[in-house]
Amino acid sequence: MDFKKQITDTINKSIIVKEDLLKNNMIDKINKAVNLMIKCYKNNNKVLLCGNGGSAADAQHIAAELSGKFYKDRPPLFAQALHVNTSYLTAIANDYSYEYIFERLIESNGRSGDILVGLSTSGNSKNVLNAMKKAKDKGLNTIGFTGETGGRMKKYSDILLNAPSKDTPRIQEAHILIGHILCKLVEEELFKEQK
Repeated sequence: MDFKKQITDTINKSIIVKEDLLKNNMIDKINKAVNLMIKCYKNNNKVLLCGNGGSAADAQHIAAELSGKFYKDRPPLFAQALHVNTSYLTAIANDYSYEYIFERLIESNGRSGDILVGLSTSGNSKNVLNAMKKAKDKGLNTIGFTGETGGRMKKYSDILLNAPSKDTPRIQEAHILIGHILCKLVEEELFKEQK
């Protein structure tokens, strides 16, 4: 079977979304997110991330780049994906409801000056929305990674990084590109003296 046309079409659709990131104020919004994260870390605060499914994987990926390293061998930065403790996750989902799994961690671990990065391609994931609301109540800064419309999450995002697409895979590809940009620039600024 020959899938070359479908492969080419998929790559071209991904390229179009990435080209669209260069428009509609997205560069300014990414720049604001970089500066917010730098300020957060300079003030000894932390970055918390949450999402479901592929967005959970992206949250974990970004957290790993920050807490491990991106390019430089340097001290770790505090970044944590909130879904990685499966015992906690299943206990809260069972005892309360899945929609509270992230909110309760923000309640216990979030501090004023921290950042919550919420990832939801629709912008409407109830558990991410609840975490974003709780974060705003507690004085955390919020960055929303969403699709084109921003969904309900735009209301709770200090900075909305809404990928210019309605197609989940293309949105997630844009999210990881933006995540890599954030990690690279934060690392470069905070560890300028390290080669």
